[in-house]
Amino acid sequence: MHSVQIGALVVFRQEPARVIRVGERWEIELASGEVQRVRPKDVVVLHPGPLQDFKELQKPASGDLQGAWQILTGMTTTLAELSELAFGAYTPQTAWEVWKNVMEGKFFKGTPEAIQVLSEKEVKEKEEQERARQKAEEEWQAFLFRINQKLYVEQDVRYLKEIEQFACGLMKRSRALQDLKRAETPENAHQLLLEVGYWKETYNPYPRRFQVPLQVPVYPLPGLPEEPRKDLTHLLSFAIDDAGSEVPDDAISFDEGRIWVHIADPAALILPDTQADREARARGESLHLPEGTVHMLSEDAISKFGLGKQEISPALSIGICLSPSGEIQNVEIVPSRVRVSRLTYQNAEVLMDAPLFSEIEKWLGFHREARLRHGAVELDLPEVRVKVDEHQKVEIQPVLSLRSRRMVEEAMLLAGTAIAQWCIERNVPVPFTIQEAPEQRVSGDTLADMYAMRRWMKRSQYRSAPAEHAGLGLKFYVQGTSPLRRYLDLVVHQQIRSFLRGEKLLSEQDILERIGEVEVLLPSLRQAEILSEKHWTLVYLLQNPHWSGMAQVVDLRPSGVVVLIPELAWETTLPSSHGLVKNQPVKVECVDVNLPRLEAHFRLLP
Repeated sequence: MHSVQIGALVVFRQEPARVIRVGERWEIELASGEVQRVRPKDVVVLHPGPLQDFKELQKPASGDLQGAWQILTGMTTTLAELSELAFGAYTPQTAWEVWKNVMEGKFFKGTPEAIQVLSEKEVKEKEEQERARQKAEEEWQAFLFRINQKLYVEQDVRYLKEIEQFACGLMKRSRALQDLKRAETPENAHQLLLEVGYWKETYNPYPRRFQVPLQVPVYPLPGLPEEPRKDLTHLLSFAIDDAGSEVPDDAISFDEGRIWVHIADPAALILPDTQADREARARGESLHLPEGTVHMLSEDAISKFGLGKQEISPALSIGICLSPSGEIQNVEIVPSRVRVSRLTYQNAEVLMDAPLFSEIEKWLGFHREARLRHGAVELDLPEVRVKVDEHQKVEIQPVLSLRSRRMVEEAMLLAGTAIAQWCIERNVPVPFTIQEAPEQRVSGDTLADMYAMRRWMKRSQYRSAPAEHAGLGLKFYVQGTSPLRRYLDLVVHQQIRSFLRGEKLLSEQDILERIGEVEVLLPSLRQAEILSEKHWTLVYLLQNPHWSGMAQVVDLRPSGVVVLIPELAWETTLPSSHGLVKNQPVKVECVDVNLPRLEAHFRLLP
């Protein structure tokens, strides 16, 4: 290679060039006049030259390459021999003409020193491949044309499915968006699928985008084991929840100064590292979507352990005695049998002044006051339930701030505190829920004050050791009242049950590992839930054009006025409007919805 002559014809990046200097690196001149310094191995020598002018290569060469192919079919030759046979001469012009055919690969392939002459069968296969390629390209271009016209036909579905996969985060690139000169983002893919009608506005891509399980688990469960259970069926016990709730996992009752919180008892059957336990751990929590709930546990488990699903329900009951100062004085945790009546919060609200609920509310009030003295933060921000019926119609209902709801919430906080205290006293390792104190506190109880306070709140976390939960005003706290819906609540129950049976407990390291596995899953679950709710809220606005309602100013920023719309539990920023002040009520109207970007734009009404 180093004996190559000045003026030799070479190929560099599939383009012709001529050598103008040799050495450790060669200097070559391209047809454009550009000069490059290259290593000898970076070029292919076609002819020793000299090539005087690149125009020589542009002249048509008179010869018969196809005839040469027919003579040499199935043989191996050289560039020089093939040039002589096809064109009667080996010159820079004929060498380049032959090499273009080699690069094309229709009749020949290989190197200048060893060109393989393809067989007739191979040539036919190449021709068929080329025809197929051309047909595919024509179909692709026809697809792009139709898409630009916001149309599609049945044969386009294969391409649209690829765009759908990209929109759902299952592919990293989209050829269609590239060729259509659209930025490759899931939002643009979503918009495209809406434009052509492949997706309806009601299609929710977020569960698929975050790859959360969408099928309810199915596995067999045996019958309940024979074991001692405390008979609490004489107590009036109530599972109070939102209308339509499918998973009643807690109930409350009162007996001679003791508050009882009864919790569903799946840990009676779902032991650590069983199939059902591993399935629940892989899910982390139930997935709550406006379209419905994808349960963490099987339907069989919910049927067996949901409180009030049967006349007599198995439960893990926590009996708690409180002092008037709100301190927990005594905790009893026992497997039990309970007779549970199910109520909605609205049903329970009319019973709040009845003796039973009035007494429970009084004692729970002592616990709440103690929490407030310890710095608990109470935020009463707008909250709604977004539901979708079988016809894809969206309904948005406000979550009312009811006494009954506050009573149940306080009872669950009391139960979590009691469980934590019980486990600490007995050295039972469990996942504790902690929250650091906010960096700043905002005084006041207006909507704007609570909105500002929320921004200073730290994220709650799971830990294997007890620590303060500042937001709740508790020295320690364990989430343990939803073992049908949260895996780490189930772990708490498994530990308590193991301790009560005198069996080996999971170690603190085991608890840490379970926390780690669940914490990996929770961000995707939360995002799927939050973005799904936003999606369906926007669908609701599309189903109710020109929606209008009241909002309240909660912040004033250089970018505009931040308002909360209680009916939608929606935060939005309006262009700056002079004269507005915090907590001022205003009327707004929805003027535009961008579904792929999860945006709604509003304007002030007079």
